[in-house]
Amino acid sequence: MKNNIEKFRKEKNISQVQLADILEVSRQTISSLENGRYNPSIILAFKLSKFFDKTIEEIFIYEEE
Repeated sequence: MKNNIEKFRKEKNISQVQLADILEVSRQTISSLENGRYNPSIILAFKLSKFFDKTIEEIFIYEEE
C-alpha cells in the first residue's frame, strides 16, 4: 500500500527515529511503512492520523489489485 508518511514526516521536519519514538514503534517499522513493505495495524494507522492531523485516507493510498 502506498502512503504519504515520508512526505508528512518531512513537512514536520522530524526524523524516522523521532516519529518512531512518538508512535512507540521501531525506526525499522517507520522505514518499512514509508517504503510500502509493511501495512500498519489499524491502531498504528489511527496514531499516524492523529499525529499528522490527517485522515487515514490522506495518509494511505489504497489501490485495488
